[in-house]
Amino acid sequence: MSRKIFVNLPVQDLQKSVDFYVGLGFSINPQFSDDTAACIVISEAIYAMLLTHGRFTDFTPRPICDATQQTEVITALSCDDRNEVDRLAELACKAGGTETGDPLDYGFMYCRSLQDPDGHIWEAFWMNPEHVPQEAAAS
Repeated sequence: MSRKIFVNLPVQDLQKSVDFYVGLGFSINPQFSDDTAACIVISEAIYAMLLTHGRFTDFTPRPICDATQQTEVITALSCDDRNEVDRLAELACKAGGTETGDPLDYGFMYCRSLQDPDGHIWEAFWMNPEHVPQEAAAS
């Protein structure tokens, strides 16, 4: 069975967050969306579940951190090439997100760090496949 990942994110304004992710070119799965949640389809295996704070607290008794003030996690999203990294960063900024620093270029890897409207950090990156050992790529 192929694994899938669902990144659950608490959001202040569900529609604003949906607009941001749709602005990046991602789609919504209506089967898992309602007025308290939206399932953003990033790929066949990656989904972001945007949950209103009220809905998010159904899953945890712990307080929700303010991601604009604290770093909760950095979610890295691979891209096919450097141009896709730049395209996602440009779309994110146009859709209401912000870039959290300068692009990082290590030669074999290129990345840009972005925040969505709620401060959740996504890192779009490309890594030259020639620098990834075959045994690591197969794992």
